Amino acid sequence: MSTLAVVDDPRFALHRATGPHPERPERLDAARAGLARAAGAFAPVPTTVRAASPEELCRVHDPAYCEALAQKAGGRGYLDEDTYYGPDSVESARVAAGSSIELVSTLLDGRARAGVALVRPPGHHARPKAAMGFCLLNNVAIAAAHARARGARRVAIVDFDVHHGNGTQEMFYADPSVLFVSLHQFPFYPGTGAAAETGRGEGEGFTVNVPLSAGADDAVYRAAFDRLVLPVVEQFAPELLLVSAGFDAHASDPLASMRLSRDAYGFMTRRLRAVVGQAAPMALILEGGYDLAALSDSLEQAVTGMMDDLPEPALPSPRLSPAHSADLDRARAAASAHWRLD
Repeated sequence: MSTLAVVDDPRFALHRATGPHPERPERLDAARAGLARAAGAFAPVPTTVRAASPEELCRVHDPAYCEALAQKAGGRGYLDEDTYYGPDSVESARVAAGSSIELVSTLLDGRARAGVALVRPPGHHARPKAAMGFCLLNNVAIAAAHARARGARRVAIVDFDVHHGNGTQEMFYADPSVLFVSLHQFPFYPGTGAAAETGRGEGEGFTVNVPLSAGADDAVYRAAFDRLVLPVVEQFAPELLLVSAGFDAHASDPLASMRLSRDAYGFMTRRLRAVVGQAAPMALILEGGYDLAALSDSLEQAVTGMMDDLPEPALPSPRLSPAHSADLDRARAAASAHWRLD
């Protein structure tokens, strides 16, 4: 049976708002239930949980921001109009970041070939110098930077959260050693992630955005993977594949307008696992997902798809609306200057 490194800790639930908020501790209960239902597909490998050090955080975050955030510990308030913090939030965020680092070490040390981090608060909107969009520290970026510090030459991040991972993009925009691929609703919060955003300087071409109009369903995401995401990841040949695993593109999610089913998440992780094969370990790091049942079901499918060796079920040829066909054409045109997309 395949092994799965698992990150979870009670401190992730201590990050909580004083009143109703979509980013709530109950999300973890839903995620844990989904992982429990997928348990037949893997043998769990417990992973160390710890707080990230200032040095580890400052690989991607500005030291002044890290210090300002540390000074918020024990307090309560908002870092922007959406992003709250409570007395335990800074510790929760530092443990989420440090545990994502430990997950990467577990994979790079060969103790497991796949992993999942059930962390809170989420991270992909956190910018080098600021919290944003429910996110305090950028877990996936911190994990990728750790992999690079460990000697990994090429790290890929695929972000299928419904919101563009603007913080992750900003951190690696000029870095050719980290491929960042994002599929997201557009135009939508946070307003970034146009197809023309492809990187800067030596990093030109290593940011690949797939902005999709509202209403994109399983067929649209399958076409995006087949025509763009998978060819790019395969050519990049990562030594580690990290997934910013947000489940808010599900049709039931209250914060967005996409139409994915739970099965789409199994398809995406299965295809990513297949394209990197045994050449790279793979990990899911939890981001968004605000309908609890959809989050639970989708994470179950994502983990199962990443772990099992069953053949992919036969699927009909995707039928796309004119708007979504145009979306993919624009994304492919932008990426084709840097990648072979036959």
